[in-house]
Amino acid sequence: MDDSTLHPLLQSLDEDQRAVAQQLRGPVCVIAGPGSGKTRVISHRIAYGVSTGVYDPAKVLAVTYTNKAAAELRTRMRQLGVLAVSVRTFHAAALSQLQFFWPQLTGAQAPRLAPSKLGLLREVSEQLKLKLDTEQLLAVQSKAEFYRYTLSEPNESNFQIDAKLSLEQFLNFLDSYQAMKRERKLVDWEDAVALATGMFRSEPQLLEQFRQQYRFFTVDEYQDISPLQQALLETWLDDREELCVVGDPRQTIYSFAGANPEFLLGFSERFPAANVFELNRNYRSSIEIVDYANRILGPDQVAQRPLSSRPKFVEYSNSLSESQAIAARISNLIRDGGEPGEMAVLVRSNHQIDTLETELVEKGIAIQVRGAGRFFAKPEVVQAMQALRALLVSDSNKPTFASVSDVLRSLGWKQQGSGETWENLNWFLTVLDELGGNPSIQDYIRELQERERSGHEPAKNAVTLATIHSTKGLEWRYVFVAGVSDSVFPPSRSGEAQLPEERRLFFVAVTRAQELLEVSFTADRGRSVLLGNHS
Repeated sequence: MDDSTLHPLLQSLDEDQRAVAQQLRGPVCVIAGPGSGKTRVISHRIAYGVSTGVYDPAKVLAVTYTNKAAAELRTRMRQLGVLAVSVRTFHAAALSQLQFFWPQLTGAQAPRLAPSKLGLLREVSEQLKLKLDTEQLLAVQSKAEFYRYTLSEPNESNFQIDAKLSLEQFLNFLDSYQAMKRERKLVDWEDAVALATGMFRSEPQLLEQFRQQYRFFTVDEYQDISPLQQALLETWLDDREELCVVGDPRQTIYSFAGANPEFLLGFSERFPAANVFELNRNYRSSIEIVDYANRILGPDQVAQRPLSSRPKFVEYSNSLSESQAIAARISNLIRDGGEPGEMAVLVRSNHQIDTLETELVEKGIAIQVRGAGRFFAKPEVVQAMQALRALLVSDSNKPTFASVSDVLRSLGWKQQGSGETWENLNWFLTVLDELGGNPSIQDYIRELQERERSGHEPAKNAVTLATIHSTKGLEWRYVFVAGVSDSVFPPSRSGEAQLPEERRLFFVAVTRAQELLEVSFTADRGRSVLLGNHS
């Protein structure tokens, strides 16, 4: 078909993408590989549906796994001239619904979102006279979230934790945590999903009201959905089939957080009439990188970019020499004109970042540690978050933009400024712009809290240091995957059962690279089993 005869929203899509965009009625399942343009497809499919009159934009709900993905999809929709579509994460959607319907149900305000789950856990620890450090509290948090997301109960056969707690102590800890939230009328993000599900299932009139509002659903990163989130989705749908899911089973890397790819893989069984599409053209990575990724998990991807450089595999004597060499390589790339923001060093675990950070900082290279929550721990950001939350209980009739500007000015922000503190405060206005300029104060605060939860920090022109789990959906021109050594990646605690997921994690790391990929390991530990004979 001559592209000039196509609808303008379809002309920029390839043949496979176009087929998805034109299938406007559900159920639809899209298996989308790395770099295949899934965000483009989702945005164009919705925009095409709105343009052709099949969708009322106000009746479309698009749900993503991460806040960054939601922000990107919102931006794409605005660029395509579609403004009324709701784009949220599962957590933010559930909290929004809870806050809207709870007063109708109870006559009282909905419980507030806890400002800091870790802070509450620390209070519980002190209350129970348990001496748990931050790392141990994070282990408790992670394990508690796993049980909530998988709709399972802790017992002797499934309980194991990196904290000095027995099963009985852990259960007592959870009971005290829940009691503290109830006493303070607080909820956490898992509560929001669970309460929204329970509310709709027990109150048919509220559910009917919701179903009048939303008719068409899109779910991104569907391979990462948990049983808890799936329960909410099924409640939204009931017997309706206007659902489009997009995902890639090869990128399931959050099983530890309750993700279950069976919902994606079994989609056609639940919806026998489903149209299933595959997007396997990789527009992100060079031919050689795609070829290597296909040897890890494939061979499904078809590279669309020209040749660049072959993936490089390097052995160093130990982790210190590895970090020093990577820092030197990055320094040379920057000297030769490469932008720091185009570079990333990816590792399996947080503890590997410290040495890399030290070496890069010593060379005067700007860095950004992704997913560590450092931005939200900065004093001016903490102050701003606290002051902005206070707007929820104020009686001001000012527009949200004016109220936010007043708060930021009280903290020293000016119209024109520079420096890190100014940039950090200015980020709050950037978020406001991304939401269209003047959302309700409730929607704005919810967005800020969701960004804090998901670690969606502002991007800088700096070299990214990150664990692979925090890089889903991201890409860089130059990628170094460090520490692919025995007992490091996979970690020594991993057994045979975890090996497939570790291989998928390695696949995700490799497919973040556009043009240059360097994989390194150390002689003192030996090569990881993940490298096999591929290199």
